[in-house]
Amino acid sequence: MNDTWVTLVGNAATPVDFREAATGPVARFRMAVTPRRWDREKQIWADGRTSFYTVWTRRTLASNLSGSVAVGEPLVVHGRLKVREEERDGVWKTSVDVEAVAVGHDLTRGTSAFRRVVRGEPALTAPAHRQKPATDMVSVS
Repeated sequence: MNDTWVTLVGNAATPVDFREAATGPVARFRMAVTPRRWDREKQIWADGRTSFYTVWTRRTLASNLSGSVAVGEPLVVHGRLKVREEERDGVWKTSVDVEAVAVGHDLTRGTSAFRRVVRGEPALTAPAHRQKPATDMVSVS
């Protein structure tokens, strides 16, 4: 109950890494979030320092994500914040992860076409490199 919930608005920084695990589908990608501020003196928008987050998804969200998101696309991610610290080769590293419960395109920066997933039709959510060619297409002359 005491989880820290966050909503990130940014861009997909890496391709979605989709895997079938023993517990079900898992997908992850890196997300870049860059704050923008209005500089009153210069009268321009200025970018702040970019933060990177690893976004993890499971089950249906992982399957749908893998066929829907590409590098550079603007996204909104909502989920639980997880901060990990670990020592590697004598150096402490901090990792910031988000266990996403929802991921979608940021429609303030573009349009999107939603397709409801029909159970039993994995081709609708399969990434382009995994999609099977359509065999039930009918040509109209």
